[in-house]
Amino acid sequence: MLYDHQKLMSVFALAGEIVGRKKLQKMVFIAKKMKFPFQEKFEFHFYGPYSEELTLRVEELCNIGFVKEVKEDKGGYSQYRYSITPSGHEFFESESIAIPQLKECLTYMNEQSSRFLELVSTILYFEDLPQDEVIAKVAELKRKQNYSLEEIDQAYIYIDKLRKTADSHV
Repeated sequence: MLYDHQKLMSVFALAGEIVGRKKLQKMVFIAKKMKFPFQEKFEFHFYGPYSEELTLRVEELCNIGFVKEVKEDKGGYSQYRYSITPSGHEFFESESIAIPQLKECLTYMNEQSSRFLELVSTILYFEDLPQDEVIAKVAELKRKQNYSLEEIDQAYIYIDKLRKTADSHV
């Protein structure tokens, strides 16, 4: 199996169930920004950073039976649940790539809502800009989400905590 697929397998093995395609995208993007060794390329999309490569890798892992995707109808929209399968777990155990601190960071992210992770990932996508410009970008690009300044402050605090957790792996 390809190295990038193995790293993605670690996300499912360590995080447990992940509810939502958007949440999965944001978790991998944020992990990459925390300097975990994910190689997927991300572009800014309607819901924030998005990777077509990640989508394709997940689909491939589902097709070979290592990851299970369950589609649920939620009154007008579909929600997807992802979990590692027994054969995926067996493969992960035999071929796993040790990535220190990844489990702790993934668990911490998986506890958050998709909406909050969308905010965090948007801030990280524009992190090279001054903070006031990032806030303006969030207000402009995420108008429908209507993030408050308090939520944005909480996102910055969250990013700092996540970095401290992730820094011990570098």
